[in-house]
Amino acid sequence: MPRASQSFSVVLGVLFLAATTQAKSTAQAPQRPGFVRLDRVTASRPLPNGIEIHSGPAVLQITALRDDVLRMRVGPAGQLPEDASWAVLPTARTSSVNVTQETSNGTTGFKTAKLRIAIHRDPLEIRITDLDGHVIAEQFPDRPIEYHGAAFRVYMRSPFDEHYFGLGDKPGPLDRRNEAFNDWNTDAFGWQESTDPIYKSIPWFLTFHQGVAAGIFLDNTWRASFDFNKEYRDAYSFGSENGPLDCYIVYGPEPKSVVQSWTWLTGTTPMPPLWAFGYQQSRYSYYPEAEVRRIAARLRSEHIPADVIWLDIDFQLKNRPFTVDPERFPTFDQMIKDLRAQHLRTVVITDLHIADLPNSGYKPYDEGAAGDHFVKNPDGSTYVGVVWPGKAVFPDFTHQPSREWWGTLYADFVAKGVAGFWNDMNEPAIFEVPSKTMPDNVQHRIKEPGFASRNANHLEIHNVFGMQNTRGTYEGLLKLQPDNRAFVMTRASYAGGHRYAATWTGDNSATWNHLRQTIPQLLNLGLSGFSMAGADVGGFAGSPQPELLTRWLELAAFQPIDRDHTAKGTNPQEPWENGTPEDLDLRRHYIEERYRLLPYIYTTAEEMSRTGVPIMRPLFLEFPNAASGQQAVDPTIDNEFLFGPDLLVAQGQYPDEVDDLFVSLPPGGWFDYWSGARIDGTGSRRNIDNSVSPPTGVHLHRSLATLPVFARAGAIVPQQPLVQSTEEKPEGPLTLRVYPPDAFNQDCKGSIYVDDGTTFAFRNNAFHRENFTCRLTPQGLIVAVTAAEGTYPPWWKLLSVEVYGAGKAAAEASYSALDGSGSANLSTSYDPEHHRITALVPDNGKGVELKLSY
Repeated sequence: MPRASQSFSVVLGVLFLAATTQAKSTAQAPQRPGFVRLDRVTASRPLPNGIEIHSGPAVLQITALRDDVLRMRVGPAGQLPEDASWAVLPTARTSSVNVTQETSNGTTGFKTAKLRIAIHRDPLEIRITDLDGHVIAEQFPDRPIEYHGAAFRVYMRSPFDEHYFGLGDKPGPLDRRNEAFNDWNTDAFGWQESTDPIYKSIPWFLTFHQGVAAGIFLDNTWRASFDFNKEYRDAYSFGSENGPLDCYIVYGPEPKSVVQSWTWLTGTTPMPPLWAFGYQQSRYSYYPEAEVRRIAARLRSEHIPADVIWLDIDFQLKNRPFTVDPERFPTFDQMIKDLRAQHLRTVVITDLHIADLPNSGYKPYDEGAAGDHFVKNPDGSTYVGVVWPGKAVFPDFTHQPSREWWGTLYADFVAKGVAGFWNDMNEPAIFEVPSKTMPDNVQHRIKEPGFASRNANHLEIHNVFGMQNTRGTYEGLLKLQPDNRAFVMTRASYAGGHRYAATWTGDNSATWNHLRQTIPQLLNLGLSGFSMAGADVGGFAGSPQPELLTRWLELAAFQPIDRDHTAKGTNPQEPWENGTPEDLDLRRHYIEERYRLLPYIYTTAEEMSRTGVPIMRPLFLEFPNAASGQQAVDPTIDNEFLFGPDLLVAQGQYPDEVDDLFVSLPPGGWFDYWSGARIDGTGSRRNIDNSVSPPTGVHLHRSLATLPVFARAGAIVPQQPLVQSTEEKPEGPLTLRVYPPDAFNQDCKGSIYVDDGTTFAFRNNAFHRENFTCRLTPQGLIVAVTAAEGTYPPWWKLLSVEVYGAGKAAAEASYSALDGSGSANLSTSYDPEHHRITALVPDNGKGVELKLSY
């Protein structure tokens, strides 16, 4: 054999031997320092609630918290990470159910009453299915979990028709497929559709495949990243540069069940005060005091319903938090009282940076320094950064005593009657540095029940810093006013931060594209726990065109939080500004409609506070399946949404287009909310073979005057007479808008929930709830109202029952009280323009039934 061929053969033999040896020994020892690959099972042992796997030096544990919730933890060096969480509630994190072990020659694993976990031994691959065989999560072949030093990554198989949602308010489409994101809270003024990261880190996402939904949460506060089909077209992945691989897998199969389980893990949104759902007026900034009073007076003189005026940083003395500028606001205390007399509450900003002012009589600094409450440099000195007041120091919010001290700073404002607080700049944002935030090596003290007490650098705490800031605010307010519902607004947060604060989408822009972005951002926030959310109406950066402001105010009337806000230097954008008298009329009309819908909105909010189901919902959340098992609606639709369970709101895919609009409508019948007419030929149809045809929709001519809104057939939507604030008692009957069911769906229901709107007395049965049903009969329709629950007295004694879709007047009408206290024939009215029959029915809270014959 020639010498060259001999050498080549030797090389091939060496390479083959090396490759074989590597394949056999990879799991036993790292190939290089800091590298660990979990590529085959070297040992396993059953656990009562799951299984423990060893792969060389690494340990992996999968346990069942519930039959539909799993937890996966990995320790690359044989020891699991600390069992602690800022996000997951202790009761959920420590829950456990017994499982049934399952082992075969090639796999090991277990099953619960809903899920099966199979771990292939060699190669190590995890596959999670439901008991019907639907794949919930499955490792991507040939990409095992790997650690490169402290960094890790997990790859999962991605079917071509699977969709992904969540991650908070990341810009971009509703569906995260073909997108990639980083979690690192960032002050992102002027963000655009491609900007990432922005303000919040919520490492939780939903998967949705052929009608089956699941959720995955990476509980890791370090910088993390998520890739949906960018690196591999048939895989998604997630990982972090450091910290624990502590992952939760949640099974539906319905999307709504996944959201409810997320709430079980991370907690519910507290019941907000009623006034939080009123219209709110803000800008950066309203000053001096005379300007605030002028805005309040104009809101009332223009008869624009409103509940809140916000004060940005210019009300403070030299931008120092927890101060008031005595020259700009000489009678601040009286101003707060005078606004309340006009039924307007005040929300003020309290940024988390404390001006670095030793020996100056500045209470927040003096108390914070004396109590050792500020974040430190590695050498033990206090960290100082530049923000709005100039040099500033920062409370150490992961240190429980410091967080509790922060809460006491609100006592003065609370005593003055300030109603709510705005925690901004809490990424934390720092000026004059390229990173826009604290140095990586800044030290935070962790002193918190459930955590080992230790110091942590900023890389670990950064993403949770804003959340713990709002926690300090929220818990402090509850201590100051234990009977009052606290209202806190935050810009930055982490998973579970919805327990402490509402949020908004940050410094958006006055552009048509940002109006378009509003819907998918708020939908994904709701799926991530932050149902109490809004976007700056009209846009923050820049000045909107008149039509843009009008359309934005129309859309915002159907969002959880409706706040008009803009930046310093922009044109005024209150409803009476930047437009014609006709624009003002339209803007007022939509704000008024929001106030009429307050009973429906508040009832939906109460559901949110119990279940976690958001107020603003993507279509697939309510319509995950058609009867044939196929998806009932396109889950990627992001220019339509459900406002509560029964109202569908749509804007054009590109809201500045002038072309006619096609609105996709889910299965079942629908009514035009404005005209009351039944939409003909829409929704899915049941075919002779019992299959279901695809959903259809309706073509509309685009109009500035009309935002397309539809009511679901079978819905009963409560409304109230118009008021100018939530504090004003409605005068007149409670209206029930009844949209009769159709042959496709016989279900017909609705409800109303009311309480005092401000306290926690509802926990002691001081609320009022009535449930409504309707059913079709050969003669017409029967509407029933159940006996009321709770002890709170409602404001109405009479129901105005409006039945829509009517083609003619009612022939007969009668009511009967369910407690036997009375019955009578009724007169009705018929409105052909709005296709409705109206009857007035007494409501004594003990139940009543209305019969209509056509």
